Amino acid sequence: MDSKSLYAKAQTLMPGGVNSPLRACKYVNSQPVFIENAKGAHLFDVDGREYVDYVFSWGPQILGHQDPAVSAAAHAAIDLGSSYGAPCLGEIALAEEISKLIPSMEMMRMVSSGTEATMSALRLARGYTGRNKFVKFIGNYHGHADAFLAAAGSAAATVPGTPGVPEEVTRHTLLAQYNDLDAVKAHFEAGGDDIACVIVEPVAGNMGLVLPKDGFLQGLRDLCTRYGALLIFDEVITGFRLSPGGAQVRFGITPDLTTLGKIIGGGFPVGCYGGKREIMEHMAPVGGVFQAGTLSGNPVAMAAGLATLKRLGECDYEALEARTFKLTDELAAIMREKGRAVSVNRIASAFTMYFNDGPVTNMIESGNSDADAYAAYWQQMLAQGVYLAPAGFECAFTCFAHTDEDFEKTLEAARKVRF
Repeated sequence: MDSKSLYAKAQTLMPGGVNSPLRACKYVNSQPVFIENAKGAHLFDVDGREYVDYVFSWGPQILGHQDPAVSAAAHAAIDLGSSYGAPCLGEIALAEEISKLIPSMEMMRMVSSGTEATMSALRLARGYTGRNKFVKFIGNYHGHADAFLAAAGSAAATVPGTPGVPEEVTRHTLLAQYNDLDAVKAHFEAGGDDIACVIVEPVAGNMGLVLPKDGFLQGLRDLCTRYGALLIFDEVITGFRLSPGGAQVRFGITPDLTTLGKIIGGGFPVGCYGGKREIMEHMAPVGGVFQAGTLSGNPVAMAAGLATLKRLGECDYEALEARTFKLTDELAAIMREKGRAVSVNRIASAFTMYFNDGPVTNMIESGNSDADAYAAYWQQMLAQGVYLAPAGFECAFTCFAHTDEDFEKTLEAARKVRF
């Protein structure tokens, strides 16, 4: 069956024919292609077409698909059993490696997704501080737990309001524009004795890529310290991508808690939250804050994750960043030659090209990007074998498996785009 017929069948079995909203490609006025397999920096669909990938399962496949070391580790682990629901050696090995690379994570708890990690970190922050409210930023996406679905980014940005989430759940969610330190300060001045934490994507990745202004992250650190609140870095996207130690090591800011996502499982379903020992020891069974999961610390995900982090230790991050910047410079120049206003936000191996004049520093400015222009760009790039995120408010990613030929194919496709 081809993608068109598979999508028609899927719509009879799943809402919208997908298991995650963006995959339906509504934002780009299209239909999804169904992927059959992936290798290196390439995807192959059921229709026999090949694509240069810039999505990489929304970020975690920084080594590319089917990295030999990661695949070997996963195969070896699954030969020993796919799930135990009991402690395994891999949990300790992966936790040790994460703690070595991200020193602020003195203790951690493995979970099964980024959503589960952020949800649990928020519960821990509330349990540790005895406070209820927390600050989040408009356009930051921390998964689909109820409390976070107030002015969220990613696919939630396309859903008006938060149906199914009672107002009582989000009334403790205090909102501020990303990069607006004064708004956060105002929240603390109005009621800092009941703010448990500030949670932030240190580099926003769900309203497109948005970088923190100078002093923004340090300002959050200072406010949290002053008022006795916890600072949570959601590094589900930035962890091990901005640097081997994530955004916090790159920027030199130490949060109290950190959340990580599927990159620590080599793309397998996994997440993690962790931080200062004093805080983490409030989790059951040591403390009273409860969280549990049968698949937490899954042996296959642990093995793949450990192999991923070991491989990343051999990789040249600076070289990939330089190649990514060169690619984005050339993409932007091509679009401008076509008379399109574009601005590019980028760091390490992540970028977003907005179809506006920029700058883009928050959700409002991100929303000014021309959605119709992005849809036309996406459709034509896909037709020429370049797979981009099917929404303009998501990041594009490069990986260590991308070749110069992959980048040249991407640029050649961009040259043929017509608006």
